[in-house]
Amino acid sequence: MQYETVFILTPVLSDAQMKEAVEKFTNMLAENGATVVNTEEWGLRKLAYPIDKKSTGFYTLVEFEADPSLIRKLETAYRRDERVIRWLTFRQDKYAAQYAAKRRARRAAQPQVQPTENQEA
Repeated sequence: MQYETVFILTPVLSDAQMKEAVEKFTNMLAENGATVVNTEEWGLRKLAYPIDKKSTGFYTLVEFEADPSLIRKLETAYRRDERVIRWLTFRQDKYAAQYAAKRRARRAAQPQVQPTENQEA
C-alpha cells in the first residue's frame, strides 16, 4: 500500500541535525521493508498555530510503499523522538497516488535554478 507522511521538526535544529532526523526516519522505513518513493524537504515554514511556544518548524514529506503494520512502528518512533512536533500519515488511494506521481514528474521536469554570485540566496 502507498502511504504519505508529513512531519514537522522543531525549528531549533541545525541543518545537519534536521537532515539526520529525516535520514533516521527514512532508514527506519527501509530497514522494515518499505520502499521510499519520494522525500521532499519543504524547509522552515510558519505553523498555523503555535505548538509548544514555537511558531515555525521544518516540514518534510515522505512517500513510501509499505505493509500497514509498519505505520504503527513509524508513529511510535515519531512519538519517542523529541525533535518531532507533529506528524500526519495517511494511505493514498489510487487517485492520490496518481496525483503524487504527476506532481513528482512535474517537479523533476522543472529546471533547477541555482543562485549566482550576484543574486541573494
